[in-house]
Amino acid sequence: MARFLGCAVLAVLLSGCASSGVVPMDKGTFLITKRSAQFGTGTPSGAKAKVYAEANAFCEMHGQALETVDLKLSSSRAAHPGSVELQFRCVAK
Repeated sequence: MARFLGCAVLAVLLSGCASSGVVPMDKGTFLITKRSAQFGTGTPSGAKAKVYAEANAFCEMHGQALETVDLKLSSSRAAHPGSVELQFRCVAK
């Protein structure tokens, strides 16, 4: 039983780290969301860096540069991990 509970907790923690991937929106904008693996208090700075890295790689793949449209950070609380939401577009270098 303890092993099952340990695996369940690990699965929740790992799924919380997953990114939405690049999601097309409208008018040439894209969205990436990511939950922080960090619980407790604080801003999800690690998740922010990973979201920007993913967005930059996406734009670079198309020979363009990243332009931030909107960035929302949600701080971690007791039992809730923080999250990052990045809306961006790719523009000519």
